[in-house]
Amino acid sequence: MDIVVDASIIIAVIVNESSKPAIIQATQKADLIAPSSIHWEIGNAFSAMFKRNRITLDESLKAVEIYKQIPIRLVEVELEEALSIAKQWNIYAYDAYLLRCAQKYNTALLSLDGTLLTIAEQFKVKVIRM
Repeated sequence: MDIVVDASIIIAVIVNESSKPAIIQATQKADLIAPSSIHWEIGNAFSAMFKRNRITLDESLKAVEIYKQIPIRLVEVELEEALSIAKQWNIYAYDAYLLRCAQKYNTALLSLDGTLLTIAEQFKVKVIRM
């Protein structure tokens, strides 16, 4: 089974958030997929953590090494399709990439972002809620 994962899921696992055991359980026998933009989203998440003094540079660099070991199949999504989705649902492009990815590969979307999951359901994408 394939599952599209977003940055919130990856960050929760690599920084040991309380949702980590449930995420690992939900993805244990799955192949993870993400739009290739996930790298930049991970970087953006860490930069936001810097601003809130939640993580140091050294901690983030160690977390990136853990991230690199997670087997995620990075895929391309069509920018035009994603922009259409972003406009239709009034969402950021990064969220639209995830929706398009799940739609394109006919897979469920796993996220900790409840708003994104609600939009995904309305978009007729299967979701996994934690």
